Amino acid sequence: MCRLIVMVLGLMLTTSALAAEAVVKDGDTLQLGDKTFRLEGVDAPELDQRCVSEFADPSACGLEARDALIKLIGGRSVACRDLGPDPVFKGRRLGTCTVAGEAESLSRRLVQDGFALNAAAGGKDRFAGDETRAKDERKGLWRGCFVAPNDFRRWNKDAPLRGAACRDDKHAELVEVMFPDTPAMLPGCSIKGKLARRARLTGNVGVYQLRGCPSYASLTKPNRWFCSEDDARAAGFRKAYNCRIKLTP
Repeated sequence: MCRLIVMVLGLMLTTSALAAEAVVKDGDTLQLGDKTFRLEGVDAPELDQRCVSEFADPSACGLEARDALIKLIGGRSVACRDLGPDPVFKGRRLGTCTVAGEAESLSRRLVQDGFALNAAAGGKDRFAGDETRAKDERKGLWRGCFVAPNDFRRWNKDAPLRGAACRDDKHAELVEVMFPDTPAMLPGCSIKGKLARRARLTGNVGVYQLRGCPSYASLTKPNRWFCSEDDARAAGFRKAYNCRIKLTP
């Protein structure tokens, strides 16, 4: 019996993580200690994703989703049940995360508030009903016009537009806002990412350039901006080969 109790306690310690304060990286990603968790069952806008508000103005919906997660946590401690490696984002863990004093997971709360989409996992649409209600009530992202985060990551300009503010007669203009030729750099996020077919040979979706890399200045039309190399690698981008050459002063 004692041995069984020890085994159960060991399992609990390896499948959960606690922190007095979580570091929120984007709308569905947070860091607890040395582990970075992506919230299971949902997909929120990427930090650099752009949408259109209900007033037809460009909006930084990725930052809005991040801020929504920060607000939900409210400085309280967070516990995440570790579900194993994230099959999509490199170096991330999937986690079912809750805030101290709350019964609902952060995943469900984000979908209910309209700042994340239901993402079927294992054939289960766990938050499909929550997403439908958020859409019907025009909460969060659903007030404006946006594309699914996965379509933004793939730079899919033919993706369906979502939200109450989408208009068929303004389709071209809306797409131009969401997929600009020269996306603005986020404060403190100076790493440029470019989708590239050649990167697929190494199992990636694109390459990234750091300040000081030989081709950094000439890359005038990046698709993505990242705040750290870890974020870029997690999104499936590899460092440009000419960045690996150590330059002599």
